[in-house]
Amino acid sequence: MSGIDRPLKPNPRQMNQHLPDTPPVQKHLAQAEFAYVFTDEATLKHVTIEILTQGEFLGRVRGHERYGLYFVNAIGYQLSQTGDNVLLYYGEMKIQGDQYHVIPRSKPS
Repeated sequence: MSGIDRPLKPNPRQMNQHLPDTPPVQKHLAQAEFAYVFTDEATLKHVTIEILTQGEFLGRVRGHERYGLYFVNAIGYQLSQTGDNVLLYYGEMKIQGDQYHVIPRSKPS
């Protein structure tokens, strides 16, 4: 099945977790080697819509239902502490209950 056919809402605790220059990204980058970020908020919204309508079900991984989709153009990058950025072309949506969280990735979880 492609897409998700039920009402969902964004997880409010995760809203800015993957947007550049936000406190959650800076905090995560200080604690880890790298952080996955979308290019911008418009790209995050585009990826969300595309996964909701065309995403492929990946199964349940680490307690979350997951859907994903590859994109032709880069949707974000892996930001490292050294400043090296790796472009990301895969979007993944984690769903728990009726809330979702969208993440740019290099490949499915």
